[in-house]
Amino acid sequence: MMPDKAGAKARAEGNAAAEAGHGGRPAARPLYVQVKELMRARLSDGSWKPGRILPSEFELAAEFGVSQGTVRKALDELAVERLVVRRQGKGTFVAEHDEDRALFHFLKLLADDGGRALPESRVLGVKAARANAAERAALALEEGAKVWRIDRLRHLSGRPAILEQVAAPEALFPGLGKEEPVPNTLYRLYEARYGVTVARAEERLKAVAAGAAEAQALDIAPGASLLAIDRIAFAIDGRPVEWRRSLCLTDRHHYLAELV
Repeated sequence: MMPDKAGAKARAEGNAAAEAGHGGRPAARPLYVQVKELMRARLSDGSWKPGRILPSEFELAAEFGVSQGTVRKALDELAVERLVVRRQGKGTFVAEHDEDRALFHFLKLLADDGGRALPESRVLGVKAARANAAERAALALEEGAKVWRIDRLRHLSGRPAILEQVAAPEALFPGLGKEEPVPNTLYRLYEARYGVTVARAEERLKAVAAGAAEAQALDIAPGASLLAIDRIAFAIDGRPVEWRRSLCLTDRHHYLAELV
């Protein structure tokens, strides 16, 4: 349960929204949206940790001073955003980054026969460096800020398939480069070690030709076609926390975009 002061704040916000709907004045935001943002803040600041079961809808409704229907609608939206998980007969849990979530939510490369497999990674290098202009733009960093750069070769079905460079703010992930070994699923590390949960990502795709270095790493001919995936990952509070560029061999795989 949240402290009385925070509960009073939530109820006050709810009352203010209700009052704004009277006398022909439109409410600033729907009440369920306000409740959702209060819940999102708890997820972001670590008050509700990954894997934790949430209080019941009845308890949350009493705590926030709103109806159960309002709480349910807020939780439904968080579930759509994959920040919480509903488990029949058990309750609602804070989502956590495990291999299944990495595989089905963030990994869009599938074998041509429809099979999914989590890539196995071989780290080629890890270093801290001053962020270049592109990294500063992608990660909203100030000039002089440093990033970790992680270079990896990732295998699918035992075959080199993805050449990847990851840039992540050093200030946000102190000591990241000292991880031995750097884990295969980085988002799980960000969450477990640093309390940073990747909530969503934006990707841009483009066809490119393999240069000499990429061709050697992926065991292909120079000039062969690759799919370049440029991804910026965002935390629950909207901060960009990682920039990842992946060069993917797609002779046996394809990129699946699910439109809902």
